[in-house]
Amino acid sequence: MEKVVLAYSGGLDTSYCVKYLIHEMNLEVHTILVNTGGFSEKELQETEKRAYELGSADHVNKTILDEFYQKAIKYLIFGNVLKNNTYPLSVSAERIFQAIEVINYAKKVGAKYIAHGSTGAGNDQIRFDVIFQTLAPEIEIITPIRDLKLSRQAEVEYLENYGVHYSWEKAQYSINKGIWGTSVGGKETLTSHDSLPEEAYPSQLQNEKEETIILDFERGELVGVNGVVENPVKNIQKLDEIASAFAIGRDIHVGDTIIGIKGRVGFEAAAPIIIIKAHHLLEKHVLTKWQQYWKEQLANWYGMLLHEGNYLDPVMRNIEVFMEDSQKSVTGSVKVKLKPYHFTLEGIESDFDMMKSDFGQYGEMNNSWTADDAKGFIKIYGNANKIYHNVNSTES
Repeated sequence: MEKVVLAYSGGLDTSYCVKYLIHEMNLEVHTILVNTGGFSEKELQETEKRAYELGSADHVNKTILDEFYQKAIKYLIFGNVLKNNTYPLSVSAERIFQAIEVINYAKKVGAKYIAHGSTGAGNDQIRFDVIFQTLAPEIEIITPIRDLKLSRQAEVEYLENYGVHYSWEKAQYSINKGIWGTSVGGKETLTSHDSLPEEAYPSQLQNEKEETIILDFERGELVGVNGVVENPVKNIQKLDEIASAFAIGRDIHVGDTIIGIKGRVGFEAAAPIIIIKAHHLLEKHVLTKWQQYWKEQLANWYGMLLHEGNYLDPVMRNIEVFMEDSQKSVTGSVKVKLKPYHFTLEGIESDFDMMKSDFGQYGEMNNSWTADDAKGFIKIYGNANKIYHNVNSTES
């Protein structure tokens, strides 16, 4: 039997794929779940058990939190990336690295085919297929859900015909969780006007008292929370645990899908939103005007290309070099006050804070130029405008 590697999550679609690939295509199915922070150890064990019960010849759980941070999250922080000034690229960034791990596993086991459970109406099909085709063009892609256009009920009935009677009761809200945020979809996000109700969000308000925390950054990376030094992945998880109790980081993202239609999805991302905003504030103090300007332009492109599955384009490595180099002086502490449903940035402390220079204080006093110096500078500064209006003085 030829081997197929299936990107497996344990849900209805990928469970259907296991049976379909075995019975309709006579393939030996190998399943892999790539964990980017959305599964507990118990959930991973349960998913593995289900994969074998469905008929998987072999199953692998692969957790890639450190790699995901080093190759994606780190640069999303450096770039303060928020898609459409809102969304921290939670799920879209994860899919790229899940696809890469699936390909690596397929090559390891010598699979002739690779499969996933994406539909034909979303972004994930493109993210998976682009990575698969780039890294392993010799491996054929199989997508039963996309190709057959099956209803949920048809999938359930097919599985029941093969003795699979798990509870497939459709949840009212679709939840996709990872270390860099959780997406929330429901009937409200299919409209343009309805908001998600409180109960739709996985993290409910638990802490109603204000709390001040200190975030320590070193060369742009979060190296400590409240004075406790730890690696960035653990700091993200720690901050998320603290901040999600305040129900912080909720919003609805409206964007353009890769296939050209508008999409709307809710999300909660307490740690990502706080980290990005705190990091950005620190940069305002320690980077020059033009460093901030050009980094913003490049980071916007970086986020768009990552969102649309173009992580492997070499320009992404070029932009990463620029962003990493820009972080040399992004070291210091940011004070953040947490409150129910929102937070405020109180201020920063840094040895590289350019507000602490001896040149002067904005709107108060200067120490390095005279009044005549200022008048002369302003006269020359306005030359271009004066020349234009002199030459075009007849314009009404």
